[in-house]
Amino acid sequence: MNLQNELQKVEGFKNLELLAKQVVEGFIAGLHKSPFHGFSAEFAEHKIYNRGESTRHIDWKLFAKTDKLYTKRYDDETNLRCHIILDNSSSMHYPKQDTFSITQQNKISFSALATAALMQLLKKQRDAVGLSIYSDAYDYYAPEKGSERHHQMLLHQLGEVVLKRPEAKGTETYKYLHEIAENIHKRSMVFLFTDMFQTTEADKRLFEALQHLKYNKHEVILFHVFDSAKELNFDFDNTPKRFIDVETGETINLYADTVKETYSAAVNTYFKALRLKCAQYKIKYVEADINRDFNTILTTYMVERQKFR
Repeated sequence: MNLQNELQKVEGFKNLELLAKQVVEGFIAGLHKSPFHGFSAEFAEHKIYNRGESTRHIDWKLFAKTDKLYTKRYDDETNLRCHIILDNSSSMHYPKQDTFSITQQNKISFSALATAALMQLLKKQRDAVGLSIYSDAYDYYAPEKGSERHHQMLLHQLGEVVLKRPEAKGTETYKYLHEIAENIHKRSMVFLFTDMFQTTEADKRLFEALQHLKYNKHEVILFHVFDSAKELNFDFDNTPKRFIDVETGETINLYADTVKETYSAAVNTYFKALRLKCAQYKIKYVEADINRDFNTILTTYMVERQKFR
């Protein structure tokens, strides 16, 4: 227990891979209670033998233990391609934080750790993963690969994103999604982590850009990242406060209780509209509340991976 506590107090994201492994190990440990109970820590090395395949690579030792036929996998096998897109605008760095752990996150660190955990699962499955990061520019792009060197490069990039806070950077998500769609040449699962803070006009263009990805036969999953306590429920004490728009620098002074009810109603209406719009465009919409664990993220991957053909 002491070791676990110490691991969770890792400062910064220098040990992102270690944190991601903790998340995945905890997720896998709980799978025997879920519809994915057959999914185990050994799944990375084997796949079920299908009648008619060559028997050359059957693992007979595993057959003796399980009475089931599995064939061995090799490092150059890739079953799926996944491209993860990360919104790195200033609003994603809310709330401001200097120390990160599995249970202490802001929106960007939650998204980065969720991405690293997904990468860990993809790595176990010998799948290829690519990464795009954008803010007020298309900051980073890496194509889908499955090598260990590539995996470490992406982990390093994710750590850098969390620790370097952009100042007053907004974004035009739709603009970069069009560019990303042009970069992904082979059919892939596409995960987008964003807090969806943009204008109504930008929303319209965003869904046009998401449709661009759908048009190219990619499977698109939108992870809507938010802090439910502050951004949905407006849970602030009723003392005078100055609220600052981190992307524009605009400020407003008010008592939280004077706007809480109206604010929460408006945000809930917006969330409902997003869900309906995603359903209309056949885009998987997933709420990613940073106050909860990562199981929803990883379970979504498991479900969508099984459907992806």
